[in-house]
Amino acid sequence: MSDPMRPPVAHHHPQATSLRSDPSRPRAALRTAVVWEVLQDALDRRAKATGRPVLDVLDTGGGSGNFAVPLARLGHRVTVVDPSPNALFALERRAAEAEVADRVTGVQGDVHGLFDVVERGGYDVVLCHGVLEYVDDPAEGVRNAVAALRSEGVLSLLAAGLGGAVLARALAGHFKEAKQALEDPDGRWGYGDPMPRRFTAEQLTGLVERAGLRVGAVHGVRVFADLVPGVLVDTEPGALEALLKLEEAAAELSAFHAVATQLHVLGETGETAEA
Repeated sequence: MSDPMRPPVAHHHPQATSLRSDPSRPRAALRTAVVWEVLQDALDRRAKATGRPVLDVLDTGGGSGNFAVPLARLGHRVTVVDPSPNALFALERRAAEAEVADRVTGVQGDVHGLFDVVERGGYDVVLCHGVLEYVDDPAEGVRNAVAALRSEGVLSLLAAGLGGAVLARALAGHFKEAKQALEDPDGRWGYGDPMPRRFTAEQLTGLVERAGLRVGAVHGVRVFADLVPGVLVDTEPGALEALLKLEEAAAELSAFHAVATQLHVLGETGETAEA
């Protein structure tokens, strides 16, 4: 992603555009484009509301910096909390290569012990992406993420969707596994399932609301992308752009939340929601 990043108060979303225009990463674009559009809009609104173009962002479970480094390139200060030393080493290297090492801080820890390593109530935006599937207590994880926010702040929550897994197993001809996932309390299709837990949109919004936030938006992520043959996306002229537009159009429609591979929920404090 070599294109220069504009300041976060801009209305144009350069990161989403660069993902679309990178022909070597079509699947990366499909996985992240919708989330970037929503997240960058939230950052723009926060920056405008606070009058501070540089925001403090906490990325829990941020790993090697898939979100943190681009956010730092937008000018924000990002703290990444991750339990993996290897991921944090990769983050450090990636931030240095992107020339944003001064705006990215990596610390070892997890969302359950969050305040052993970061400040409570110290962040404008908290990302909790791909975390709730793996923690022992998702409700506690969300409460801690919310407690890290300032009185006016935004939570970006991304987690695996139940419906997408059920649909994928059924279309692959694994009907018993699809039924198992549908009936299992954690949404798992069997012992060989690598995903410890999946969620419905109602479960995720419930976690956010019980933690004291207002749900600002819910989006389905990878509604169609995981069902389309990769060779079509990679080789058919215009297919990637058309599929991205289809994903964006379907993302906000509640009818498609039930079949999305991932679900993205934007939670806002009361003050932020009223701004």
